[in-house]
Amino acid sequence: MTRTPVVFIHGAWLHALSWECWEDSFAGRGFLTCAPGWPGEAATAREARARSAPGPDIGLEALTTYFAEVVRSFEVPPVIIGHSVGGLVAQHLVGVELGQAAVAIAPVPINSIALEEGYQLVGGGPVDAPVLLSAERFREDFANAVSAEESDRLYERYVVPTPGRLLRDLGCGGGPRHPGVRVDTGNMTRGPLLLVSGQEDFLVPDRVTRAVYKEYGDSRALTELKQFADRGHSLVVDSGWQFIARYVLGWLDERGIRPTDLRR
Repeated sequence: MTRTPVVFIHGAWLHALSWECWEDSFAGRGFLTCAPGWPGEAATAREARARSAPGPDIGLEALTTYFAEVVRSFEVPPVIIGHSVGGLVAQHLVGVELGQAAVAIAPVPINSIALEEGYQLVGGGPVDAPVLLSAERFREDFANAVSAEESDRLYERYVVPTPGRLLRDLGCGGGPRHPGVRVDTGNMTRGPLLLVSGQEDFLVPDRVTRAVYKEYGDSRALTELKQFADRGHSLVVDSGWQFIARYVLGWLDERGIRPTDLRR
């Protein structure tokens, strides 16, 4: 018997440590967990913010390729769970049948679905520079559903600059979006996909995730949508994370995806 892997992919402005509670929760259920940082990511968010020189200017294609290699490295196809940009990458990977299932939480919109104004505002910095949100901007646009005190704690532990190239690829600043935002929504043989939205999300509003869900309407592969009231874009790291994680664990169990893969 082999433990089922779960690969977590964090999104823009968050460090890989943003999954630390999820890793503990899923490992406690028996899953094999993996939450890699993006290529060149500093060991902690504080180190990333304190760098005197910018980190790697990674784009969407390189990020997707990197996580495809991570997913392929496991003996058992993993579950892929992504937040924000990570949710877009997770959809792409399961769409090309890498991974046995995927969960996309507040995912950056795919295909021709446009970025909302909120993402444009926070990501529209100088084209060649990484973008670091201020604590105030993070509280207003990212952690708007929690208290100021909690927002400040989250900022200190998890917030990092995001590469300018990646933001350009997503369409921030009004430029054309990278072809990497295209996802094969018509694949009939991919694994199940769960889309999750927070109904107070300013950066990726619930209506955007609902539009993404409709993109899968022509596929017979299982696609489901779960909406959480009173949750903002920080829903994977703030004090409500357990509600999201428990739902995801239950969803996987209902789909027959267990911590131990009995096929091996």
